[in-house]
Amino acid sequence: MLRKIDEIKFQPINRGYNAMFHPNRLSLGLVVPLEAYPHGPAPLMIRHLERVQLVEKLGFSAIWLRDVPFNVPSFGDAGQLYDPFVYLGLLAGQTERIALGVASIVLPLRHPAHIAKAAASVDVLSGGRLILGVASGDRPDEYPALNMTFDDRGERFRDSFDYIQRMSENSPAFANSYGAIGGGMDMLPKPLSGKLPLLITGGSQQEPEWIARNGDGWITYPRAIETQEKIIGGWRARVEAAGGPAKPAVQSLYVDLTEDPGAPPQPIHLGFRSGTKYLREHLKSLQEIGINHVALNLRFNQSSVETTLQRLADEVLPVFPG
Repeated sequence: MLRKIDEIKFQPINRGYNAMFHPNRLSLGLVVPLEAYPHGPAPLMIRHLERVQLVEKLGFSAIWLRDVPFNVPSFGDAGQLYDPFVYLGLLAGQTERIALGVASIVLPLRHPAHIAKAAASVDVLSGGRLILGVASGDRPDEYPALNMTFDDRGERFRDSFDYIQRMSENSPAFANSYGAIGGGMDMLPKPLSGKLPLLITGGSQQEPEWIARNGDGWITYPRAIETQEKIIGGWRARVEAAGGPAKPAVQSLYVDLTEDPGAPPQPIHLGFRSGTKYLREHLKSLQEIGINHVALNLRFNQSSVETTLQRLADEVLPVFPG
């Protein structure tokens, strides 16, 4: 039997994780770039820093970056263009409160020592606000460009995940496919609270039970409410069966906000076009089925970004203060 709702508690990890995730509550974040670019893969990054600062000022819980090493035509989205860790460093210095998430770093395409040091650096520089999403990658074209194979990325994901976790220890001693450390040296800085929150995206070529045991949370994709309820129920059951604390669930959602608050939904890629009334009700449904955070993506939004952010802050965010 699943734990009662009022018994669910998330373990504290760092400032960003603790502020974003609360049992039985849903918080809202935004995916950068904060602009519409519906007709091509690359954004212009218009007023990108000012818009991130506006999102923080308006009270949203998180900003989310993506790891897109190459502009792959079949994928059709170049993300925020900038290397995520370079961009996180800038945002750490230009914001004060908002959680800085990345969903997700493609572990098999980078050496985990570089990921661990970069992530810990961002965490310290931001005052403990980093949320590190990780994934195995789903764009086969990128692997030969780095002289890597695609089919064994699941095994490399696990080794990288373990390596990154071990770098939080003092003078760790271990060996795996990425290298051997004998305990005579150390990596600095350490994460501010002693641990990085690692959220696993999708399946990442792993068994669901492994994800439930090892991740500090799970990032998944938007689905019909009835389907998502079953999937999140399965996630909760696996986490409980693994023992330890409960863990949060995150999903993305593309939205195109209309001027008419009462406009009914019309489907778009991985989301919908609607007024704020339907969006509120949809988010309430997600909260009820156990989603703890939704990252809104405005790529297909037809209204001005500033107007949309203000309307979200005025008409939707008060219902989901995080």
